[in-house]
Amino acid sequence: MIFRYEYHGGVWVDLEQPSEEEMQQIASEFSISGRIEKELLSPTPVPLVAADAGAALLVLHFPAHGAENGETGNQEIDVIVGKHFILTVRYEVIAPLYHLKKLLETQKLVAPHTLLTADVLFEILFVHLYTSVRDHINHVVDHLAHVERDMFDGAERTTVRSISSISREFLHMEAALANQEEPLDRFLNVLGQHEFFNAAFAERAEHILAERTQVARLIETHRAVASELRETNIALLEAGQNEIMKKLTIVNFIFLPLGLISWIFAMRTEGIPFISSPNAFWIVLAIMFGVAMLLTLFFIKKRWLF
Repeated sequence: MIFRYEYHGGVWVDLEQPSEEEMQQIASEFSISGRIEKELLSPTPVPLVAADAGAALLVLHFPAHGAENGETGNQEIDVIVGKHFILTVRYEVIAPLYHLKKLLETQKLVAPHTLLTADVLFEILFVHLYTSVRDHINHVVDHLAHVERDMFDGAERTTVRSISSISREFLHMEAALANQEEPLDRFLNVLGQHEFFNAAFAERAEHILAERTQVARLIETHRAVASELRETNIALLEAGQNEIMKKLTIVNFIFLPLGLISWIFAMRTEGIPFISSPNAFWIVLAIMFGVAMLLTLFFIKKRWLF
């Protein structure tokens, strides 16, 4: 499927799951070489940079919120840049591109004569993609804050899975951004060497790299926060288990003298007080109850029990 957007100064063609015929049509129109055309017919699992005399290809994978498991997945975007055009090829619906189209359509209605050359479109595209990653990070951070509140409200047993899932998301995003660094740098250098654009493109390239760096640092920062939170969660779980063991030990300590008293009176040896009394059972029970109450009050006063 081909979506075409013409602006004053440049053309953006967006292809969604293109067929071989559609690729041949676009390749013929924009003089795309057969080598680049072949790369666009199916998804590419790793980043890729390729160039010929009239165009340059960049294949990148951006982290995005997964629709199936609710976790972060990768979405491939293939970008072909020429002197007066930019082509994007995708193999699934990519929300940031859809939103960008709507923004540009609105701008075109409001200011139809705005100059949007290919290098400007390229800058807008990548800044928007990294902004969408930033928005996804903020969504995950909001979830992390909610999990943190639950954890300190006593739900540390149920937050273990959530914190682990969030940590995995940040690790996945960090890996995706790290894999982009070398090919993106190389692609921007290729564009500069081919002189597709004027000298002003150097500033646009720096802007794109700065956006990527800021997003990468943001991911790194929040990943560290998630790791610290996971350690805190583990510490709270261990503290809770230690508290349970302490209370069980205190309960055993309270019942230990009661068992001893019961054992002594069970020997029925001469000389044991109250053994011959008709109220011996109630006397022994009262003694055991008194000892238990004294020990319980002692541990409560020490704040070891409650």
